Amino acid sequence: MKLYEGERTLKGALVTVDGRPLAPRLDLHAFSPAGFEWTYAGPGPQQLALALLADHFGDDAKALALSETFMREVVAYLDNAWRLTSEDIDAAVSAL
Repeated sequence: MKLYEGERTLKGALVTVDGRPLAPRLDLHAFSPAGFEWTYAGPGPQQLALALLADHFGDDAKALALSETFMREVVAYLDNAWRLTSEDIDAAVSAL
């Protein structure tokens, strides 16, 4: 099970997967070249949704297809500091 964590620091938004920086996956789609964001719906949160889903599923097409809905239903509601497990993502995607 993977653990995804996000927090805001003096250097900006930091998102990790199992303690390592989460790749933004700009190669799939550059919603926000400026980086990740959350707590609202927009380009930065959609970049985070895409990166989370791509890492979790290992399926780029599935991640792209679900990124907007996952952003609106999950990422937009994350707290300033948050944790999601693989199980949390599976449950959220099943509920979409």
